[in-house]
Amino acid sequence: MKAGQSIALVGHTGSGKSTIINLLSRFYDITDGKITIDGYDIREVTVESLRNQIGIVLQDTFIFSGTIRENIRFGRLDATDEEIEAVAKAVDAHDFIMQMPNGYDTEVEERGNMLSMGQRQLLSFARALLADPRILILDEATASIDTETELKIQDALKVLLKDRTSFIVAHRLSTIRHADHIVVLDHGRVIEEGNHDRLMKFKGTYYGLIEAQYRFL
Repeated sequence: MKAGQSIALVGHTGSGKSTIINLLSRFYDITDGKITIDGYDIREVTVESLRNQIGIVLQDTFIFSGTIRENIRFGRLDATDEEIEAVAKAVDAHDFIMQMPNGYDTEVEERGNMLSMGQRQLLSFARALLADPRILILDEATASIDTETELKIQDALKVLLKDRTSFIVAHRLSTIRHADHIVVLDHGRVIEEGNHDRLMKFKGTYYGLIEAQYRFL
């Protein structure tokens, strides 16, 4: 893939989506072949160097005990208050933050129990945007979002993904329809690939997944 492109990984549970993410992040190493970034085998650079280039947003967003400002600043500890508010505005989190009792200085409990799932996810997007990683991994980042909040999430994703190399594992297929390239996996094998329009015309596994998801909405 080229720098700045988005690749979506699609498939049933156990198809290999998370394995690819774990290999990219070097949570474990491949046993055959190699993965390269800018021509460098990722096993030949330090894990710290690699992970400094990667931002990961998970379905289960980590919110720690502290202020909302501190939670966003975790993305880059030397960020100014102005930079924090700028990224919050960019991902559409600013308005709900300002409605909190003390705005950005509102204290939240560990795991963010006082925040909705969508609010926690928007904070995680703001944190990732502040870190400004070259490579972004979204692992089921919209799986538990209600339909109304999903519209905000979609707009936030456009900001977050712009000009950034990204890998998207998505439960909601609406999240990945605009990806540059979609890879359909089955038991560790690539069975289809292409963009949304091409795969829909092919009427294979991806087409079936889309049809099934919208049938049950």
